[in-house]
Amino acid sequence: MGEEKVHVSVYQEAKKGNAFCGDSYFYVETDHHFICALADGLGSGEYAMESSQAVINIIKENNDVSVEELVHKANQILAGKRGVVLGILRIDFNSEVYSFSSIGNIGIMTVTKDRKKVRNIPNTGYLAGYKRPIKVVNYKLQKGMNFIMFSDGVLDKELSQCFFINTDVKSITTTYEQTTDKNRQDDTTLIAMRYE
Repeated sequence: MGEEKVHVSVYQEAKKGNAFCGDSYFYVETDHHFICALADGLGSGEYAMESSQAVINIIKENNDVSVEELVHKANQILAGKRGVVLGILRIDFNSEVYSFSSIGNIGIMTVTKDRKKVRNIPNTGYLAGYKRPIKVVNYKLQKGMNFIMFSDGVLDKELSQCFFINTDVKSITTTYEQTTDKNRQDDTTLIAMRYE
C-alpha cells in the first residue's frame, strides 16, 4: 500500500480519578476506504470500558461493511451489557464520498479546505441491544478536509477554537491538550483526521 490518504492524531484522557477510560476508538485505512469509530460506554469506569471495547472489537472485525451495518452489529453485541453512544466515519476513496452516523453525544465536525466548520447533529439516545432507527449521512469528499470526532468530554467552547483548522493533525491534538483543563469531568477523546 502507498502513502496513507488520511492522517490521524488522537488525544484521550480518563475522567478525573478513574483508572479506566470508558471511551474506546479504532481506525484503519485500506486501499479502498478509511474508517474511524469512537464508542463511549455509558457512565464511566470498567463496565463502561467493557461495553465500548466490545463495540470497537466488532467494528474491527467487520470494517469492510457499510456504516449502517456496523451500527446494527454494534447494537446486537450490547444485549445484556451497559449501553454506548457511538460515532462512525467511513471514507470511500473510490466514490469520494464520506458517510457517518452518530448516536448520542459523539460529535463529528468537518472543516472544509476553505476553513468552514460544520457540526453534525447526532441521533438522540444510545445503543443497548434494542431495535432502533439509524440515520447515516453521506457527503462528497474534498481533498484537504479535516474531520474532528469527539466524545462528550470535549466542550462546545473548546470546539470554537481556531486551531481546529490547522492542516497538521498532530498540532490540533497537541494544542488541545495544552489548552484544555487537565481535571476531566468526563472521559475525553478527540480524534483529528485529515484527508489528503
